[in-house]
Amino acid sequence: MNSRQDQLQAFDRLLTIMDELRAQCPWDKKQTMETLRHLTIEETYELGDAILDNNLEEVKKELGDVLLHIVFYSKIGSETNDFDIADVCNQICEKLISRHPHIYADVDVENEDDVKRNWENLKLKEGNKSVLQGVPKSLPALVKANRIQEKVAGVGFDWEKPEQVWEKVQEELQEFQQEIKLGNKDAMESEFGDVMFSMVNYARFLNINPENALERTNKKFSKRFQYLEEKAKSLNKPLKDMTLAEMDVFWEEAKKL
Repeated sequence: MNSRQDQLQAFDRLLTIMDELRAQCPWDKKQTMETLRHLTIEETYELGDAILDNNLEEVKKELGDVLLHIVFYSKIGSETNDFDIADVCNQICEKLISRHPHIYADVDVENEDDVKRNWENLKLKEGNKSVLQGVPKSLPALVKANRIQEKVAGVGFDWEKPEQVWEKVQEELQEFQQEIKLGNKDAMESEFGDVMFSMVNYARFLNINPENALERTNKKFSKRFQYLEEKAKSLNKPLKDMTLAEMDVFWEEAKKL
């Protein structure tokens, strides 16, 4: 791997290129934080895809794209004298030192859970009015549910055993089934949300990331369905003209691949 000196030289090279692009490239000169925002979100999702695919070459590429955006925002910040890349780096360094007193001070911890609890308590001491203050409003609902539960668990608001959470899942499922029988769509939606929230909680107790789990299933389903489409195409038979039994033959084939 590269030495620390090589790493610093590579980062300096990126900063120099960013300066040149911002000064000379018509597209780069026009960009603002607002115009970059949606692109940054897209790059982050692409990084997430590469991680789930365990494609390390693609992870390296997407990390570069995300790093470029960090440098880009910092360059824009420097042009208004608000902050530059050094301020960004120093601020996160100070935060990491402050949030890890078990490394940089005399606080003792026994395990990962202690670290998480200290982290949330320190954030409250820093001025956060709520442990949920750090959960972005624009997060997808599934990711947000997981983060909310992690946050409140960090201050002790949590179940004690997975079995208790599973009982809660079953309770919510029963309530959902009851609303289905009554046919109240609004209540059904509410109870379905409770089922999903409790399932996310159960996944957390099993050390399963629900977002990753669901995305893996999405990918698995898509691959199998595309196999089904290819088989139907080879038979010159539209999917809509096939019976479920015919489609199921190819679906089972896809599951074995």
